[in-house]
Amino acid sequence: MSMAEARALDREIAAFEERRVDLEARHKGEWVVIHGEDMLGAYDSFEVAAEEAVRNFGSGPFLIRQVGALPAILPASVMHIPVRAPD
Repeated sequence: MSMAEARALDREIAAFEERRVDLEARHKGEWVVIHGEDMLGAYDSFEVAAEEAVRNFGSGPFLIRQVGALPAILPASVMHIPVRAPD
């Protein structure tokens, strides 16, 4: 991601946060698409939101968030160690 794309995404996250209270009152559980500082719309599924975002903005950047969802916490890295039962 380029620096310009990262700044655009930061602006979109800030726009989401500024609208959070209103979004939670009107669109809880729905998926919203934000591009720049503008909201494209609210949708019933991620798939529909993504289709609309790509149709309107191409490859982005744009933000798709589910209203009211807890933020995901992802590990920086994951190590998978298979575990087998003793013979």
